[in-house]
Amino acid sequence: MKRWYLYPFSLGYHLATGVRNLMYDWGISKSTRFKTPVINVGNLSVGGSGKSPMVMYLAEFLSTNYRTGVLSRGYGRLTKGYGITNYDSNYKTVGDEAMQLFERFRNRFVVGVSEERVPGAKKMIGDMDLDVLILDDAYQHRKIQAGFNILMTDYNDPYFKDFLLPAGDLRESRSGAQRAQIIMVSKCPEDLTEEKKQYCISRIKPQHNQKVFFSSIRYDENIYAKDQFLPDNNLSYYDILLITGIANPKPLLQHLSKFSQRVKHLKYKDHHNFSDEDIKNIVAEYKKLGEYKLILTTEKDYVRLKTFDYLRDIVYYWPINVHIDKKEEFNQIILNYVRKN
Repeated sequence: MKRWYLYPFSLGYHLATGVRNLMYDWGISKSTRFKTPVINVGNLSVGGSGKSPMVMYLAEFLSTNYRTGVLSRGYGRLTKGYGITNYDSNYKTVGDEAMQLFERFRNRFVVGVSEERVPGAKKMIGDMDLDVLILDDAYQHRKIQAGFNILMTDYNDPYFKDFLLPAGDLRESRSGAQRAQIIMVSKCPEDLTEEKKQYCISRIKPQHNQKVFFSSIRYDENIYAKDQFLPDNNLSYYDILLITGIANPKPLLQHLSKFSQRVKHLKYKDHHNFSDEDIKNIVAEYKKLGEYKLILTTEKDYVRLKTFDYLRDIVYYWPINVHIDKKEEFNQIILNYVRKN
């Protein structure tokens, strides 16, 4: 157990979340279902479980043939209400995750934000004439009844080994996994054996209507700055100041260690809003490095850091993508849902 001394408080949390879920299961609390196909990507735990790369994958895949939209709450933004991300947007107006999606894909699909998911979804589907809507991190937001749920769970910290808050990191009990049509075990090592996959499946105990898939993170072969890029195998020539404001930077640190050992890591909390004082500290640490140096960050953090004049031309980001085992089968399940609905 992660924080065993807090277990008594988890019992109260279990009661509260359990009653809330029963209210929705029994139809006492209202849940809105849309005629347009809605795919929800979420998790049971707090912190990073690979939701953002999965949302990117789905939106890029579906936008080839369907008018696709992604709706998030816009966490960390300084605005409220409904909005569509465009060329005038920034992380302060729409949040870093929505901005990251728009920066990479531009107008391939629609990216919207709304802390009120039901009215936001209604407006986005109607105004943008969507064929399919993807909800980012709305697994516990049961006011919308998504037609299809993808539950993400980190291979290194799976929900079946976790406990409810505050003793553990689960937002709701493990039984909440039953609402998912697909359970995606994310951040797997690339050499994951069939034996270990079967062990995970045996612990998950999927129902007859559920499928379990496994995915891993693939880093781009290049890192990118404003007007240039650098092959990853050139990182060994540089002193690197790594800046992260994500829930779990460990996989990035592990991957970076394959290319360089000369790394200074400044770690901030997830969705950190960098202040002028933070930037002064970053600049001071950068100046301490050797002659050949660079600042490296994640794609999500880049949309915030690049807004500071001094950093704009010297900060690089490292894009990631998700690699899905049995991708063709996964894609077909998603397409079958969209086509039938």
